[in-house]
Amino acid sequence: MSASETKAWTKLYAPWTEPELEYGEDTLASIYDRNLELNADKPATYFFGRGQNYKELDQQVRAAAAGLKAFGIRPGDRVAIVLPNCPQHLAAFFAIQKLGATVVEHNPLYTAHELEGLFKDHGARVAITWDKAAPTLEMIRATTDLETIVSVNMTEAMPRRMQLLLSIPIPPISAKRDALTGAAPNTVPWSTLISQAIGGNGRDFVNNEVSHDDTALILYTSGTTGAPKGAMISHANILANCVMGKAWVPGLGEKPERFLAALPFFHVYGMTTVVALGVYVGAEIILLPAPQIPLIMDVIKKHTPTWAPGVPTLYDKILAAAEEKGMDKTQHPIASSFSGAATLPVRTVARWEAFSGGLLVEGYGLTETAPVICANPMDGNHRPGYVGLPFPDTEVRIANPENLDETMPDGEEGELLVRGPQVFKGYLNNPEATAATFHGDWFRTGDAGVMEEDGFVRLVARLKEIIITGGFNVYPGEVEEAISAHPDIEGIAVVGRPRHDGSEDVVACVTLRDGAALDPEGLKDFARERLTRYKVPRTFYHFEELAKDQLGKIRRREVQQDLLKMLGDK
Repeated sequence: MSASETKAWTKLYAPWTEPELEYGEDTLASIYDRNLELNADKPATYFFGRGQNYKELDQQVRAAAAGLKAFGIRPGDRVAIVLPNCPQHLAAFFAIQKLGATVVEHNPLYTAHELEGLFKDHGARVAITWDKAAPTLEMIRATTDLETIVSVNMTEAMPRRMQLLLSIPIPPISAKRDALTGAAPNTVPWSTLISQAIGGNGRDFVNNEVSHDDTALILYTSGTTGAPKGAMISHANILANCVMGKAWVPGLGEKPERFLAALPFFHVYGMTTVVALGVYVGAEIILLPAPQIPLIMDVIKKHTPTWAPGVPTLYDKILAAAEEKGMDKTQHPIASSFSGAATLPVRTVARWEAFSGGLLVEGYGLTETAPVICANPMDGNHRPGYVGLPFPDTEVRIANPENLDETMPDGEEGELLVRGPQVFKGYLNNPEATAATFHGDWFRTGDAGVMEEDGFVRLVARLKEIIITGGFNVYPGEVEEAISAHPDIEGIAVVGRPRHDGSEDVVACVTLRDGAALDPEGLKDFARERLTRYKVPRTFYHFEELAKDQLGKIRRREVQQDLLKMLGDK
């Protein structure tokens, strides 16, 4: 029998992790209320040095819920949030959950063109937005159902001394202020939404009825393979991942916790592993409006987090800054760090654990799985190069892409399929896409992977990113891992360059470290020491910048498109 049939992975769980867990019928509203009852006086948020406890946060949550109710928001309605990470974002998110409505998260840096189709799809009548993004939303008001725009000035949540400093009318300070806030005509200010005038401060607000099967969140998946699709994620999906996560991380919530919120909340990774999990365990959430290294280094120095989820590029940049500043955090360790969204280089793990004095493990998931499917154990037995073991109550199998009913033998690659309580409900207004992404009750991840006989899972590539050259399959991640160890390489995307015969050449698009010059032959020699010859890139192309998503993950499909355009222009 295969490892997927016997669930062999459960034998490798850490001693504190049970293979089967209790989930109940909680919702984001009920865990919020329970946490408030238990932790009203404990720190809730930390923003540029200003903190508030859960009781103070709740004043804004209740007032915002009452204000939105006064604007006609009812159970099942959709409310868009277009905000960076800030205290108002947290308050808005939980206010909408208490109303029994659905949050639709959007990147605040999106253009009107990018947002218009999404708003037409989900039909939100109210949007809570960063004041600097308000003019962008104004541009789509006439062509969508959007009626009311609530604008948020993030500086109002900063310490008073910082607000006063930002008001000084000299060019350097004015530039900083302009990067944080801007004019937002024709909008309702957040301060007005939560005022006595709109909803009576929410003192008499009572939660609407919410079911754990209701849609809590809609997030639009990447459009690199077609039009963006709105993934409908239920309360049960998100909270299943919270229950699993708490069971996975040793001692989480048993001591005062500080969660680093460098991941954006408009991505499921940040929303689940910071916002939902943070409230689930009563953590203080350290909010950063952008994952800028100076902000992160200041937080690590002055308000060290205990939990730091991130992506590989984030850890690498923190390490580079720490080395430059001569920082040693082993005196104030970051106990647990979790990496996702891209392959975690082995060298990063060793360097981070030496720096932080804590653990860094790799995991894997998708928007549609809310998000975590697999993770490495946090008992020190993590396996470099693997995304780990399936979470409790999560089934993973490697299917034959030509016959999805057939499970591949252990150690052989195929498409990774998953089922479990964190798997989403489907795509909004898109039954065809929903049907195509499921095989029976198994969710098709679209990723190629291998499961070893003990249950450890290794990703090979996105199925559509596999490069076929000379009859051989080449997996970009493997090549990138080998070449990224070269001291001149800062970033790399390995893609296929089409040939006339329908196959592809393996090529590498790279960015270089300061002072380095592109040396294609030297890079090929370096690659040949680590890779079979057919995997070695035929050509190295120098890019000033590689296309990335909002988490800093390089988007190979877009890099390939940029390369083909560049070659076509020559």
